Amino acid sequence: MRPLSYGKEFLEFLQSLTFYAKKRSYQAFSHFEALKDWLVDKLYKQRGRWARPFEHVSFAGLVILGFLLAPVIAQSYTERTTELGNLPVVLGVTTEATTIISEKQRDEIITYKVQPGDTVSKIAEKFDISTDTIRWANDLEDIKSIKVGQELKILPVTGVAHKVQRGETVWSIAQKYNTEPQGIVDYPFNTFVNDEKFTLAVGQVLIVPDGVRPEVKPWQPEVYIAQKTPDAGTVTATGNFVWPTSGQISQKFYWYHRGVDIANKTAPSILAADSGKVIAADWPKGWGYGNRIIIAHGNGFQTLYAHLDKIYVKPGQTVNRGDLIGQMGATGRATGVHLHFEIIKDGTKVNPLNYLK
Repeated sequence: MRPLSYGKEFLEFLQSLTFYAKKRSYQAFSHFEALKDWLVDKLYKQRGRWARPFEHVSFAGLVILGFLLAPVIAQSYTERTTELGNLPVVLGVTTEATTIISEKQRDEIITYKVQPGDTVSKIAEKFDISTDTIRWANDLEDIKSIKVGQELKILPVTGVAHKVQRGETVWSIAQKYNTEPQGIVDYPFNTFVNDEKFTLAVGQVLIVPDGVRPEVKPWQPEVYIAQKTPDAGTVTATGNFVWPTSGQISQKFYWYHRGVDIANKTAPSILAADSGKVIAADWPKGWGYGNRIIIAHGNGFQTLYAHLDKIYVKPGQTVNRGDLIGQMGATGRATGVHLHFEIIKDGTKVNPLNYLK
């Protein structure tokens, strides 16, 4: 009978071991999920603040990995060379050093040395900013007052760089530079002492997208003309998108702001830009949209309406173009009453101003 006893004890041991392994695995997974949620929340709140440290740590990791794998790669290369013998040499190939402007979105002010043939307009076009942005950052008196070898400060976007003074707020700075505070908040590399109240630290440099220096006539005044949307009323289907509300365009479509903002202090109604089916109508956790609605139009297009004060539709409901779906508000990551409107084509966010009629 002893062998049977041993077998029973071994079976009980295996069952206990399996139970223990499952319990430890579940605990480890729970800790991992909690850590992931914490990390996602921190990254969202800090937005672009940790982008550069993350890139630096990643690059350092790649360098270390390269050092560790170098002997193995070198040995493999030597063996292949021995097997293949001497390979023919390619003649007549020359190299020429060229300066390439990186397509990566910049998060800081850089210095550019003026080259022969450069003009303020050419430099502005090269870095995709306005001539006034270069003028204001470098205190240029005239559009021709640059010379070869001169070093210019180049902002990452069109606008103004502002050093925060005591008592200043996002709202007062936006008013000073004739722009909307939402643009300052949405710029991902601007950081705040308090990410919920947008508190600023004295002495920090703030990028003010589309800001205009006060009491200075712009060289490109057409850039700063306020654009009004037409009144959006109930319309019949035409196959085009109609304006979802009325107001003033306070922020346009940028690489870091994939939609347009339409501001109106009277908080008007929000209308469906085209007929379709409501697929979301809620406040998504961990997102700055606040109350938002997403409508699928069945033709590869979707539209998103964010920061709403009230939602009048529910998921699964169909709406016609021009139907009332909500009311403009300031919920979520918003500095004032406005609508954040997006058009998504085949999964990619596109510039709504190219589609609205």
